[in-house]
Amino acid sequence: MDSYEYLPEAEIKPQGIISKKFLELGINTFRKACDFVHNKAYGYNSNYDDKMIFFKENMGTCTTKHATIAGLAEELNIPVYKYVGIYKFTEEISKGVDDILKKYSLPYVPMVHCFLKYKDYKFDLTEGNKNGKKKSIENFIHIEKVIPFITRKDEYLLFKRVLKERILIDNEMRDTKERTILKAREECIKLLKKNLEYEC
Repeated sequence: MDSYEYLPEAEIKPQGIISKKFLELGINTFRKACDFVHNKAYGYNSNYDDKMIFFKENMGTCTTKHATIAGLAEELNIPVYKYVGIYKFTEEISKGVDDILKKYSLPYVPMVHCFLKYKDYKFDLTEGNKNGKKKSIENFIHIEKVIPFITRKDEYLLFKRVLKERILIDNEMRDTKERTILKAREECIKLLKKNLEYEC
């Protein structure tokens, strides 16, 4: 991912609930807001339908951290957008994945990760957080621009679509059943939560 120095700089003005919240916290520029979000703890939120949950719980995942900043960018009319990416989850990324791959006879498990894009630059506000990963995600099978607060249901439907249209027809996954991948994915999500002490 790219350095934050490539993020656009802009003054935060009270254009909506997110910009007003940052101003209440004494944060008055877009880059400072990005630093603030990046430096908050990585943690799984209790309600992904609440647009202010990151602030209420003082932590977030790639989903809520990037939603917060993409939402701020939308309020301020800054061309920074949230993207959903599907990547190959392996032992190289998180400890313990090999056991899951062997159990289900898979070369990798497709997983979802969110990030921001500005022009041709990509930014990950969870990079360096204790997020269960040993390295940052750089390579993706598929990336897609989404609205800042895409619902969990719509994100899952996006994942299922990519699974059907891209992954299951690939030679690596030949003869693999969708339900096998979904079961392995569930175990990988639990593994990431268990491995939260690791930072990329």
